[in-house]
Amino acid sequence: MEPKVRPDGGGGSVSSVPRAAVAEATPPRVKASPAQPAPARENQNGQAAEDRLKFRRRLVWSAVGAFLTANFLMFLRFFFPRTLFEPSTKFRIGFPSDFPLGVDERFKQSHRIWVVRQPDKLFVISARCTHLGCTPNWVEPENKFKCPCHGSGYDIEGRNFEGPAPRPMDRAHVELDAEGQIVVDTSRLYVCNPGEPCEFDTNPESYLVVS
Repeated sequence: MEPKVRPDGGGGSVSSVPRAAVAEATPPRVKASPAQPAPARENQNGQAAEDRLKFRRRLVWSAVGAFLTANFLMFLRFFFPRTLFEPSTKFRIGFPSDFPLGVDERFKQSHRIWVVRQPDKLFVISARCTHLGCTPNWVEPENKFKCPCHGSGYDIEGRNFEGPAPRPMDRAHVELDAEGQIVVDTSRLYVCNPGEPCEFDTNPESYLVVS
């Protein structure tokens, strides 16, 4: 192989280098991926913003719907006023033989009465203090009713003897039905006012004669 002359005209020769060696020495070029077009990025950003806007709209409409529903239910509430269902004023409590001597408190919570059995009669006391209407308690060791509000005291027949109560506690109407059971009617009360004839003694429907 003949030596090649240098292109600058200088002396000396240029050694011949095989092309294969030059190709091996040259690093391969990395093929760059094509850049993402700008319109595609803009479409993605626009879709994300639209999704956020839709979510906010759904959230706002949900809040508005909940508010309107609550107000509608409150509006309907006025058509169904709250009522207290009180027990019937006329009811049966059993047979006279079901009650032993003394004060029976089984119906104090349900009907606010006491059933008092004595050797010769049975009567029902309305459990309301005649002072301000509180419910007295039966204090068995002291054999008396005692009002927790202002200290009024009553004996076993409901007659007041201490405290500010102005008169005895009222008694409810009692009678026997066809089966022999006691029927109490708390809408018919008998009173014993000071200076007037006491209905406990003059009205036979204020008690039952038992033996």
